[in-house]
Amino acid sequence: MSRLQFLLSKRWALFFLAVTLLTWLAWELGQWQFDRLEDRRDRNAQIQRNEELDPAPVQEVLSVGRPVDKALEWRLVEATGTYAVEDTVVVRYRTRDGGPGVDAVVPLVLDDGTSLLVDRGWWPTQNRGEVPEDLPDPPTGEVTITGWVRIDATGDAAQVTEQRTRAISSEEIGEALDREVLRGFVDVATEDPEAAEPLERVELPDLDDGPHFFYGLQWWFFGGLAVFGFFYLLFDEWRDRRAASQAAEHAAVDREHDSTEV
Repeated sequence: MSRLQFLLSKRWALFFLAVTLLTWLAWELGQWQFDRLEDRRDRNAQIQRNEELDPAPVQEVLSVGRPVDKALEWRLVEATGTYAVEDTVVVRYRTRDGGPGVDAVVPLVLDDGTSLLVDRGWWPTQNRGEVPEDLPDPPTGEVTITGWVRIDATGDAAQVTEQRTRAISSEEIGEALDREVLRGFVDVATEDPEAAEPLERVELPDLDDGPHFFYGLQWWFFGGLAVFGFFYLLFDEWRDRRAASQAAEHAAVDREHDSTEV
């Protein structure tokens, strides 16, 4: 037992504390990844349920002044109205396959005078942040659209300046355009009639599990490796000290034997 007294040294106490903290951190980060995996699976199940439903009238799902229920995101809805092209808002810094572009958000004026913000899709640009002057026009006259319900963005990116923004918020856009808008917005799926030159439609989210499972295992592996390393080094030092102690004992025996012979 005396050979383990080195564990009471300051160096080993600090080493033990560092390994304990590292192991705890690795466990928490791994658990965080597995929690994210569960959240992603719940989100995927919700999206799949909503995608399989028939389109609902938009005013049964969205309304003025009421934020979108998270359970309704990616619900397919249908609306009929007229596009207010003059109030188009350009969403900058949108990329597709590594290429720069923008999204065009156009208010669809409904029969009751309220407006639904419709993200009509993506259009390529030459440079990041550029606002193109050649955005294709939406269909004229009365249009019936179907689209996926989305939740408003928040934060500084959602601010609107000169009908430009970096993220879509119906609250911010409605205030900037001085329009009464339904909360949330819609990523367009179909337009009837079709535009002469349609934009690229929204890319629906992947419904896989993502990397969270393997990230979680990696963090737990790192924690286990830290524990293994601690005990390996402990055993290595114990073995070295044991070997040194045995060598000292043998040397003492040899000296005693030599002195006896003399």
